[in-house]
Amino acid sequence: MIYRKFEKQIKTALKFFPCVTLTGARQTGKTTLLRNLLPDYNYVTLDLPSIAAMADETPELFFSRYKAPLIIDEVQYAPEMFRYLKEMIDRSRHNMGKYVLTGSQKFELMKNLSESLAGRTAVLELEGLDWEEYKNAPCFSDQNPADFDTFVGRGGFPEVTREPDIPLDMFFSSYLATYLERDVRKLVNVMNLRSFERFIRLLAVRNAQQLDMADLANNLGISSNTVSSWVSVLETSGQITLLEPWFGNLGKRIVKTPKVYFNDTGLLCWLLGIDAERWKSSPFAGNIFETAVFAQLRKINKYSGNRKQIYYYRDVSQTEVDFMVTGGGCTLIEAKLTEHAGQEDTTGIRKLFNQLSKQAAIPAELNPLSAIIVCNTKGQYTIPVSSGENQLKVKVKNIVDAVI
Repeated sequence: MIYRKFEKQIKTALKFFPCVTLTGARQTGKTTLLRNLLPDYNYVTLDLPSIAAMADETPELFFSRYKAPLIIDEVQYAPEMFRYLKEMIDRSRHNMGKYVLTGSQKFELMKNLSESLAGRTAVLELEGLDWEEYKNAPCFSDQNPADFDTFVGRGGFPEVTREPDIPLDMFFSSYLATYLERDVRKLVNVMNLRSFERFIRLLAVRNAQQLDMADLANNLGISSNTVSSWVSVLETSGQITLLEPWFGNLGKRIVKTPKVYFNDTGLLCWLLGIDAERWKSSPFAGNIFETAVFAQLRKINKYSGNRKQIYYYRDVSQTEVDFMVTGGGCTLIEAKLTEHAGQEDTTGIRKLFNQLSKQAAIPAELNPLSAIIVCNTKGQYTIPVSSGENQLKVKVKNIVDAVI
């Protein structure tokens, strides 16, 4: 068992909600986490068609056989069960933590939750391992420490970490095949799964870039509406995250297109045909590192209850900052695959700081303003950036440090 920091959020939710729903992509460790965290709970999975049919068609029989407290795995396979579950919860509305649900098809799951369990369930999303969870896994020790570059190349799926010798090609090819057959077919009417697989691989090439649906449609010979639908499938099933641009009154038109990031860098490397040990020498190395930084930001934010908002910034003059983290101020973050960041790496931060400094006052949601360059530095230091009488000290940090 690899310790997951998400345990705290689950324990808190169980105290205040009669039901807790844990979503997340396949193989992120939802079932393992819950069964180890809640050993006294009964457990049933709806992966088995006969059990799913019982839950869907005769929920009274299902719940008489499987008593609370109960973990129900892959609940999306029994959509009719939710109405009965609502009635059972309402019979003892303040009996907290009776049911824990899991599902990897978030679109169908959220539809059922919003219709039947609104206000009755806390919804949490589990991603793969973050760096701290990975390096503290039982397979590592003082004599055999974890390596961040290897973590990026292999990704955060717990099974890949638990079994260091697992053939990555076999794992990821099986993962993709299972995902296509079990999730994609159920979420969208894809007549040719090979076309959808081509779409995933083409999107991987465009990772950490602005999402151009028209370009993807032209390359694949499909409509933009189909691309939009397929992007939604990947997003709701936890494979990608769309990062929205920040909008502010800076006197310039801000680019309104989201950027697309794969959630797992190991899967990303495999889709790109990159050896996990050699990703830093690939032409995609900068984008892969940026993806790893974004994943770390997302996970840290989820551990704190999503108190921050993460955006990127780009305007028509091509001023760009990789990440803007807002909430109680703003932190500008650049991801640079270098061991020593210098003034040349502050270009985007400096340009945006200049624009903000020309205003009468920095927008309230961005104040106080700070900045970080995340790179492979072995020690922390600062780079001063000036704009008139104003100065901003840009901290240079390693990704292993908490940046928000």
